[in-house]
Amino acid sequence: MPIVYIPSALRSFVDNQSTVELPGQTVREVLDALVEKYPGVRHHLFTEQGKLRQFVNIFVNEDDIRFLDKEDTVVEAKDQVSIVPSVAGGSDRNGQVQLTHEEILRYSRHLVLPEVAMAGQKKLKAARVLIIGTGGLGSPLALYLAAAGVGHLGLVDFDVVEESNLQRQIIHKTRNVGRSKLDSAREAILDINPNIQVETYEVAFTSDNAMDIAREYDLIIDGTDNFPTRYLVNDVCVLLGKPNVYGSIYRFEGQASVFWAEKGPCYRCLYPEPPPPGMVPSCAEGGVLGILPGVIGVIQATEAVKLILGKGEPLIGRLLLYDALNMKFREVKLRKDPNCPICGPHRRIHQLVDYNAFCGVPGIGDQAVQVEAAYEISPRALAQKLQQEPVFLLDVREPEEWQIGHIEGAVLIPLRQLPERLAEIDGTREIVAYCRSGVRSAEAL
Repeated sequence: MPIVYIPSALRSFVDNQSTVELPGQTVREVLDALVEKYPGVRHHLFTEQGKLRQFVNIFVNEDDIRFLDKEDTVVEAKDQVSIVPSVAGGSDRNGQVQLTHEEILRYSRHLVLPEVAMAGQKKLKAARVLIIGTGGLGSPLALYLAAAGVGHLGLVDFDVVEESNLQRQIIHKTRNVGRSKLDSAREAILDINPNIQVETYEVAFTSDNAMDIAREYDLIIDGTDNFPTRYLVNDVCVLLGKPNVYGSIYRFEGQASVFWAEKGPCYRCLYPEPPPPGMVPSCAEGGVLGILPGVIGVIQATEAVKLILGKGEPLIGRLLLYDALNMKFREVKLRKDPNCPICGPHRRIHQLVDYNAFCGVPGIGDQAVQVEAAYEISPRALAQKLQQEPVFLLDVREPEEWQIGHIEGAVLIPLRQLPERLAEIDGTREIVAYCRSGVRSAEAL
């Protein structure tokens, strides 16, 4: 029977399995078998009309079914069916730069590589690379590109260092908690390599400033954690003709690719539209293995260096999938979408749009959705309500989060189990649902 690879975001619905064998002679039959055996998956894969959601891509072995026979694509025994949901070059200047004696010593292990040598190291020194975000992915990216000798790094972030960042954002130190991430990152970068220039932009990357910031750089690296900025980065790169070095992480899985519309597909070719708010949890909601962004970030840094040097085969038209739990790398092929609204032949997007509106969220950041004010209640107001009247307090988080801490008297029903456990809810009392940030409780209501 065909083997279906289940992404981390859906494993809780299939008894935490990473692969399942299911009967079927076509992709549609295999997916039907999947949702019949595991009904909780249906809402995440299909619309109410039974159509495959546009932010979910299906690959048979290495091929995207959109370029085969779609859901009628024939599958054979032992074929690999992968479910891949969306989860947030150099320049001529190298002729004008020279390496100092100290830099020759510093980069000596590069200089003996024929693929780098003196000419390549000058390209690295002349390159201008923009990193969007100095968090989990941006941390290893910035450190390794600085160590490699990329001469000009631009950093975009507007956040401050929090204690919860330190588990994975290795560019920041404990002493920097509460400090601007950009100040913290700049200090760490220059400690590694004082020979490079670091330019910081302590602003949200938005439609109003993105073009002005990005146009001065050779390539853009996506280290973001939310969908509005991810689509914004893609569109900026397409409109400016620059490569977009992409990476994303969730729990124990990561993805990496290079989107460059002049040479292959863009991010919109892979994901024409974002998932609904709250459908795909952030790292804050779903968690992430602290080591994972190091792996994916270093892959992104490697791709950036290859693009600057003009060496090797970049991940253009290829999506690299990494499963840390099973320690497996897989690769699927990507193709340009002839109907892509920004890089296709009949382009419909000619300028930047409102990406928060496009993604259906009210703002940029980890929190993907907010409940309308009429349905919100503050912790203080909830405490008063609990003292005055009987309230059914519903905790829709996961058991692991419950163990860390919970409100006394609450009933734990994880969101994924809610449809099957509605009978446990006391409908005679007012119901107040809560989670970590409001995303899951909003969906529960």
